[in-house]
Amino acid sequence: MKILIVDDHPLIREGSSHVLRTLDPAIELLACADCQEALNTISAHPDIGLILLDLGLPGTSGTEALDLVRAHAPGMAVVVLSANEDAKVVVQALEHGAMGFIPKTSSNEVLLSALRLVLAGGVYVPRQALAAGGHETLSHSASAQPDPTAVPPQKAADLGLTTRQADVLALLLQGKPNKLICRELDIAEGTVKIHLAAVFKALGATNRVQAVMAASRMGLRLPRMVRSGAATSRE
Repeated sequence: MKILIVDDHPLIREGSSHVLRTLDPAIELLACADCQEALNTISAHPDIGLILLDLGLPGTSGTEALDLVRAHAPGMAVVVLSANEDAKVVVQALEHGAMGFIPKTSSNEVLLSALRLVLAGGVYVPRQALAAGGHETLSHSASAQPDPTAVPPQKAADLGLTTRQADVLALLLQGKPNKLICRELDIAEGTVKIHLAAVFKALGATNRVQAVMAASRMGLRLPRMVRSGAATSRE
């Protein structure tokens, strides 16, 4: 697997590279210092499996760098590695398609655990954002809050989701928009919307970000999807 690290600080790139080599010695690491260099590298290496992206790159602000990378490589997993730990920034990054948000203050163990989760198809959300997410950032209603005495669901089926709805949830957690979900599963956009409505209801969410937060908080494990060819019969 190839992993691209995009950060303008040499020490961050060097430190991240050192940690990532413990994840798998066979990983090929690429590094860039700015957004344009990252886009050029992505074009030259279409087999990149994961991108670690700093939001504070020179010449960009907010989620601009994330948006540019996502537009250039919509199929690549992007995880934000940022010094900004504000819950609103975390939510905004997830809204713009990031599969995870790792604060730069995180320990090496947290970084590795987060990347393992993302590489397994999940989404990593820092604890501080989950704690803040129940308040003004996500605006959950009281009825949507999980019962602290209940056993947390481990599988999509525990929430009453069908196999196809679990597939839609898996792609949602990858930051895929409706059109890409349609293409991946070979189903109509109207069908995707119906499945999303069922997913949101099961997770006590009203939008994509709330769904991502809820799935992360529950620690849901999703099975590998059955793609294209087998999709139509399971709508």
